[in-house]
Amino acid sequence: MSKYLITGGCGFLGSNIAARLIRSGLPVVTFDNMSRVGAHENLKWLRELGLKEHVHGDLRQFDDVASVVRAHQPDAVFHLAGQVAMTTSLQRPRLDFETNALGTLNLLEAVRESVPQAAFLFSSTNKVYGDLTHHRHEETETRYVMPEFPGGLPETLPLEFQSPYGCSKGAADQYVLDYARMFGLNTVVFRHSSMYGGRQFATYDQGWIGWFCGQSLLQAQGRGEPFTVSGNGKQVRDVLHADDMADLYISAAALASTCRGQAFNIGGGVENSLSIIELLRFLESELSTKLRWVQMPPRASDQRFFVADITRARSALGWSPKIDWRSGVRKMLGWVRDNGCRL
Repeated sequence: MSKYLITGGCGFLGSNIAARLIRSGLPVVTFDNMSRVGAHENLKWLRELGLKEHVHGDLRQFDDVASVVRAHQPDAVFHLAGQVAMTTSLQRPRLDFETNALGTLNLLEAVRESVPQAAFLFSSTNKVYGDLTHHRHEETETRYVMPEFPGGLPETLPLEFQSPYGCSKGAADQYVLDYARMFGLNTVVFRHSSMYGGRQFATYDQGWIGWFCGQSLLQAQGRGEPFTVSGNGKQVRDVLHADDMADLYISAAALASTCRGQAFNIGGGVENSLSIIELLRFLESELSTKLRWVQMPPRASDQRFFVADITRARSALGWSPKIDWRSGVRKMLGWVRDNGCRL
């Protein structure tokens, strides 16, 4: 690959991938509307690393999207931009749809018109599988488990779009796959579980690892109020560090033509799964403090358990996570302490 276009390039995942490419001496173009918390800080950081091409644009505007693709002729497109919060999708469903579904269609059309040979990797979500309540869950002292899936949940699960966010991302997910079938584009879908790491300016409704790290640091310094936990805290996700995520996207770009039209469940796998309670207990130990929180009702359409079966990704892409969740959370604590915690 000789040139990369990253939509959402100033977001958490986008900035981490862009930084890796810049440090490798590869040309990168970032495209971002700069609406996310931390986007301006991430752009400043990328420019300090050597980013030369940034385009301020809006996925919802086809002319914005088509012009950047036409002008820069990328060999690989990492489509990471989107509306990412369930809460926002419930408050502003039209914005959610236009950003995720229409924005993805705009980008697919721009690629089809100008660079149909390019690798196209899309950041989708495990929410395309719905809340999974029709599967059996068991409750232990600290977490939910799904005995039916000891190795994690596979891509063969039936799709079930729930919530505006699930519908908009699910529609985009299916469009990306269909453009491989109908138009021969080299499209690949990654259905992500939870991601975390440096450059993630987490908020209460997006980026739970970073958010709880920040709230825990505030309490450890004696300046934090009790924070909220939605549900009983036994919800489980498999978590993946940003360094492993960057490895995935960059290595998969070279393989897109051989695995086009495929979807992959992506996360840290069974060995990197943890619940909110388990994370908070770990943070209490790391920070030598007793955390205080208030339990809230569960969020609408929240999955009690999602751990990705990453067998297909290991086999087809030769990729697997390298950073265990304890080491990763320690790194996250350090980054939040130094950069992300607005004390």
